Amino acid sequence: MHRTSRRPFAPTPPSRSRRRLLVGCVAVAAALGLAACGTANGALQPPSAAAESQTRSPATAPPSGTAATTIAPAPGSDAVPPGAGSPAASAPAVPAVPAVPAKPTPKPSTATGSPVSAAPSAPVTPAAPAAPSTPAADPSAPAAPPPHTGAGTVIGSTASGGRTVALTFDDGPGPATGQILDLLAQYHAKATFCQIGQNAAANPTMVKRVLAAGHRLCDHSVHHPQPFAKLPHDRAVDEITTARNMIVQAGGPGTEVGWFRAPGGGFNADNEHITAGLGMSSLGWSVDPRDWARPGTPAIVAAVQKQLKPGGVVLMHDGGGDRGQTVAALKQLLPWLVAEGYTFDFPAA
Repeated sequence: MHRTSRRPFAPTPPSRSRRRLLVGCVAVAAALGLAACGTANGALQPPSAAAESQTRSPATAPPSGTAATTIAPAPGSDAVPPGAGSPAASAPAVPAVPAVPAKPTPKPSTATGSPVSAAPSAPVTPAAPAAPSTPAADPSAPAAPPPHTGAGTVIGSTASGGRTVALTFDDGPGPATGQILDLLAQYHAKATFCQIGQNAAANPTMVKRVLAAGHRLCDHSVHHPQPFAKLPHDRAVDEITTARNMIVQAGGPGTEVGWFRAPGGGFNADNEHITAGLGMSSLGWSVDPRDWARPGTPAIVAAVQKQLKPGGVVLMHDGGGDRGQTVAALKQLLPWLVAEGYTFDFPAA
C-alpha cells in the first residue's frame, strides 16, 4: 500500500491584525501592574542601573528636589543627647547637597589694600617685653628725711634713776586733765604733760593750773600728724616750733617747755636736731599700757605693773578722747606705786 508522506505541522502565521491584538494585550498587562511590581522588588530593574546606584559615590549623586538646609543642634538638646558625638556623626550617609569647604578669610594686602588669601605662615616668636621705664624724679617733691641716726638721744628714763618713775600724759589739755591733777595732788606725785599746741591755746587756764601744781610741760606738736618721721623738714619745723610757742603763750611769762615728744614716737635725726636747736630734749617712754585704745581698766593697770622697772617713763593720755579708763587705772596705780617704794620724778633732760 502506497503510504503518502505527511509534512510536518507548521502553524499558520497569524495575520497582521492578530499580531496587533497580541501586542496590545501585552501592553495592557504591563500597564496593569506587571512592570510596576517588578520595579518595586528590583526584578525588572536593569542590572546596569542597579550596579550604578550601588557604586555611585555620595559626592557624585545628583541632587533631587530642593537642597536641604542643615542646622547643627546645640549639644545637650533633644537633637543630640549628651555624649552622642558631633552632629556630623548622626547625619545621613548620603547628604542631599555635599558640604563645601569654607574659603580662607581674605586679608588686605599690605601693598595695595586689596583682599588677598591668607596663606599659612611660620610661627612668629613673640618679642621680649620691654623693660619698665623708671619715672623721672619730681623736682618739686620734698627731700626724704635723713636716716634715723640719733635714736640714742631719745630719753626713756627718769632724771634721778633708782626706784623712781616718771608719769607722762599726752594729747591734752582735755576733759580728763583736771581729774588727773586732783589724783596726783592726793599722792604728791609730779608728772609731765605733753600738750598739743592747739589744745593748749584753746585752754590756757588748764595750762596755767598744770604749772601752778609744779608739773612740767612737753611739746607734742600742733596737729599730731602721723607718721611724724615722714614729714618734710619745713613741716616738722613748723609743727615743733609753733606748738612750743602756743604752749608758752598759754602758760604765760616764764613758761618753760623742756621736751618734745613726737606723735606716735616718730623720731628721726631731723626732728631730733630741730628739737635740740630749740633747747628741748626728745622724750620717749619705756612703759606703754596703750590706754589710748581703751582696753579696759584692768588691762591698763596690769600692763604698767608688768612693764615698769625702776627709772621708767610711763606713757598715758589725758586728752584725745574719753579717758575715763585712764583715770580709773590711775586711782589704782598711784597707791600701788607708793606701796612699791617708787618716788615720782621727771624725765631726764
